Amino acid sequence: MTVKADQDRWLQQLQEPVLDADRPICDPHHHLWDHANNPYLLPQLLEDIGDGHNVVSTVFMECGAMYRAEGPVPEASLGETEFVNGIAAMSASGGYGTARACAGVVGFADLTLGAAVGPILDAHMALSARFRGIRHAAGWDASEAVRNSHTNPSEHLLRDPVFRQGLSELQKRGLSFDAWLYHPQVPELIELAQDFPKLTIIADHFCGPLGIGPYAGQQESIYSQWQQDFKALARCPNVYAKLGGIAMPINGFGWHRRATPASSDELVAQTGSYYRWAIEHFGAQRCMFESNFPVDRQSCSYRVFWNACKKLAVGLSAAEQDALFHDTASRVYRLQDS
Repeated sequence: MTVKADQDRWLQQLQEPVLDADRPICDPHHHLWDHANNPYLLPQLLEDIGDGHNVVSTVFMECGAMYRAEGPVPEASLGETEFVNGIAAMSASGGYGTARACAGVVGFADLTLGAAVGPILDAHMALSARFRGIRHAAGWDASEAVRNSHTNPSEHLLRDPVFRQGLSELQKRGLSFDAWLYHPQVPELIELAQDFPKLTIIADHFCGPLGIGPYAGQQESIYSQWQQDFKALARCPNVYAKLGGIAMPINGFGWHRRATPASSDELVAQTGSYYRWAIEHFGAQRCMFESNFPVDRQSCSYRVFWNACKKLAVGLSAAEQDALFHDTASRVYRLQDS
């Protein structure tokens, strides 16, 4: 029995009807990987996006998948872009349904190479016309209870001058930067956004409010500090906010340890304040709902997650809902999916 099969059985305990089933959705943040006993490739993605909601397109987010085994180490991540572009081509054939999986590709290139990252960015772009930008995860915390990002970043990566040279190469090419960090690091992201006003920055997962290790049991104080910092971040007009990715174990809600998965009502009740604050201060035109699957699949099903988003959007204007579910993501990642 695989981890995926066990997870499927766990998620199937909770069944909800699909809300607002015809609404077009662009899911701007998911991964693909072939982990032992827990694969998440095109068939598994199609199971999720085909579970009732009208997902018309998706954006792949780097996760260290299918790196090249041979050649220079800095170029290994080109293998991921090759791999995902192939998945996107399969989807674009129409043989797997009408949704366009991986219509946009966000890959990885080591920005700590500084100016030397330029040719690697060019190679990514040459490999895929769908290539849109880079995520170089910066999540770092002093506590051993909090796992640092898979890129093994230094403590103040976003302030590192060589890393910033790499960002300049990104900016020169009109590529975007997905920022993944933890909530204590938001002030550093604000500095970076102010210093690179022409760089499109997408803040992933509400900038990672932590709820484990030394942060466990401090939800109120952490939320209060996050509010202040996220409001300040919203004053940077080049920053966009991804709303999702807050059902991970590191966020401290503990749904992954329960006998039954989270319902959409529970997601709204326990995380809705983050969504509402982000929408209030960034505005819907700079916000996009994101699934962060399969990572958040540890807490809820794909259907339940999007039901929660639809409940959170009740009361917003038609234009605001269109932006949150599709239009902001499609515009920021320059997709052709409508």
